[in-house]
Amino acid sequence: MTETDGIVRGGFKVCQPARLRGLGMADSRLTSRPGFAHFQRIPPLVAGHPTPTADNRQRIAMEVREILRNNLERITSQIADACRVAHRDPAEVRLVAVTKTVSSEVAALLTELGVSDLGESRPQELWRKAGAIPQARWHLVGHLQRNKVERTLPLVTLIHSVDSWRLLAAIEAAAQKINRIAEVLLEFNLSGEPAKHGFVPEQEAEVPDALAGLHYVRVRGLMTLAPLGTDHESARPTFAALRQLRDRLALRLAGTPHTLHHLSMGMSNDFRGAIREGATLIRIGTALFAGLSDAHTTTA
Repeated sequence: MTETDGIVRGGFKVCQPARLRGLGMADSRLTSRPGFAHFQRIPPLVAGHPTPTADNRQRIAMEVREILRNNLERITSQIADACRVAHRDPAEVRLVAVTKTVSSEVAALLTELGVSDLGESRPQELWRKAGAIPQARWHLVGHLQRNKVERTLPLVTLIHSVDSWRLLAAIEAAAQKINRIAEVLLEFNLSGEPAKHGFVPEQEAEVPDALAGLHYVRVRGLMTLAPLGTDHESARPTFAALRQLRDRLALRLAGTPHTLHHLSMGMSNDFRGAIREGATLIRIGTALFAGLSDAHTTTA
């Protein structure tokens, strides 16, 4: 099989071999990567197809679930291998599934497979999916604007991406307003890439004073992104630098409510290196959803 087309089966778009062309079953607008079956909900009547049955919907969902299950098993094995090399307990590492490229229906299947922590890069997408999947623990892993704090805060377990003191103050005010403790990470830009958000290393000295007046925010650790183009090994110096920064700050913050337990670092292309350098939260999207074509994912 060298090519696939998306067709309608049971109310979902499904990849099928190109040999089905000419049988009234293929839609050339839905070209995708070869060999993968997956789904996206569409209207019940498309191109003359009958209303889908519950059995068909269930069968297609099971096919997608199997793709996700296989990917999750592979990633779990890789986490265990990285922990073994680093002499760490795999229980110390939490997988946050970043769902920005998939639909709510696909993301919901992850919770059925035992993945409780889901992450989004854009607040608006988090709002939508958190409403559809309330059983998940939601993480905001992308840039958060201050005018979106109030709506985001009640929905999230952890905000990974606090990148300015003004944003931290806005979260403090929003948390006070709803009388809850907000747990956050401070994002540091250790690569020096201008397109990335985050505090710069020179702001390390500002941290203790900036946190001193907080009553409703607890800083639980740090987050960073490796430089573009790095892999598991070449990203390790950046991850090691974040761990060392965390260790220095933890000493200065001893005795405060800010424990700095977490290091959020590592994505699909470099999470094994991040684990070896102490990551406790890894943010995985691409590797987890491999096999789902672009025609059946949502726009982030």
